[in-house]
Amino acid sequence: MNWKTGKIVYTSMQSGDLDLWTMNSDGSGKKQLTKTEGYDGGPVLSRDGKKLAWRANHPATPETEKKYRELLSENLTSPMKMELLVADADGKNAKQITNFGCAAFAPTFTPDGKKILFASNKHNCDGRKFELFMCNLDGSGLEQVTDFGGFTAFPEFSPDGKKIVFASDKDAKARYEFNIFTAEWK
Repeated sequence: MNWKTGKIVYTSMQSGDLDLWTMNSDGSGKKQLTKTEGYDGGPVLSRDGKKLAWRANHPATPETEKKYRELLSENLTSPMKMELLVADADGKNAKQITNFGCAAFAPTFTPDGKKILFASNKHNCDGRKFELFMCNLDGSGLEQVTDFGGFTAFPEFSPDGKKIVFASDKDAKARYEFNIFTAEWK
């Protein structure tokens, strides 16, 4: 939920597809934001409530659309390559900001709202090694933030914007062990 606007942004199949929606914190005022065929999920609003970021996979061929629809009819999806999109908070002016052909997900806006921090396996698209990356809202200025060599994802900023928290298997003693890390944000 965005505390400034009181809006909740979420993914729903209410339209018959996995689309983004918003509603007021009391459940009223539901509004569909995306309408492109395919998966739209993991949405987040900027702190000022003016921008929206999310992960998406929109089938590019009749074959991939058919497979997507078949799985969706069973309330399923399959692992997929996902790119990040940014739009105005009402879903207008959507622009794809990554084009890795890999998985990019868990976006969050930097405290100043000028950049997106997210997780991706862009160095090994079919692998499980995810690191944190950051880019401008138009996708330019890509920089790698972590280099742990494992799974690192789900970044979020502290309310004061001075710290970041994320999950990682860095220093894990067993497979599928994940720990929570915090770091100063500069």
